[in-house]
Amino acid sequence: MDDETRKEAKAWLEFYQELGIEGFYRREPGTVGKPPSLEVAQPAAAPPPKQVVSPAPARAASSPAPPKPVVPPTPPAAVIRPPAPTFSLFEAAPAPRSGPETLEQIRQDLGDCRRCKLAPTRKTIVFGEGNPHAKLVFIGEGPGADEDEQGLPFVGRAGKLLNRMMQTVDLKREDVYICNIVKCRPPGNRTPEKDEVDSCSPFLYRQIEAIKPRLICCLGAPAVRTVLGIKEGITKIRGQFYDFGSTKALATVHPAYVLRNPREEKILREDFEKIRDFLKSS
Repeated sequence: MDDETRKEAKAWLEFYQELGIEGFYRREPGTVGKPPSLEVAQPAAAPPPKQVVSPAPARAASSPAPPKPVVPPTPPAAVIRPPAPTFSLFEAAPAPRSGPETLEQIRQDLGDCRRCKLAPTRKTIVFGEGNPHAKLVFIGEGPGADEDEQGLPFVGRAGKLLNRMMQTVDLKREDVYICNIVKCRPPGNRTPEKDEVDSCSPFLYRQIEAIKPRLICCLGAPAVRTVLGIKEGITKIRGQFYDFGSTKALATVHPAYVLRNPREEKILREDFEKIRDFLKSS
């Protein structure tokens, strides 16, 4: 081996040593002409680290980043609740919560109602009138011209007949409660339409719940359909009692029907006698 080849081989060996390759073996005779093939042998021990002369930032970039410490999950924050109220034996107990809804609260909630198309043509909202703790509640169809003018239910001709029927069975107007399924007058005294009833009836049910009467008297077919959901003709079901929650309901004809058919006053009188008997027995 001449000097030039020796120097070249020495340079290659130093290069491989810098890479950490130190184990070499000789090929079998007759394979010298083949291209060199270097295989890496497993070192018996790790070589001592070589000192690399390089800037500190470059070394930090080439070295692997240290493993990040495992941080345990943060427990959920405790829910802060307001402290429980404390009481003193020398102080008055707190006032109890308000009881059931009152008619005044319902009327205030109704406000200047614009929930249906009856609002633009009405003069006055006719909410209802009578004893807020009445045993008997009359429910009619809707306000007429006189009711729209005065803001009170059943004050026209039909109302006068209703008053007379009550007198025949020893009932006073101030002892009962009177209202309608809608609280605004339909134009031309027409029958209230479904969307109008749907808008207004929730307030009617709240009135019934606030009063808690023993008996509800539905005057006419619209009231029967709204309160009891019965669609049969009023003359077929009148005079019969029905369950309405924890109370009873009676269906009868509207006083306006009797004004148009004076001969039918007797059936209205008969139904009022049933009302009297029911209230006396209950």
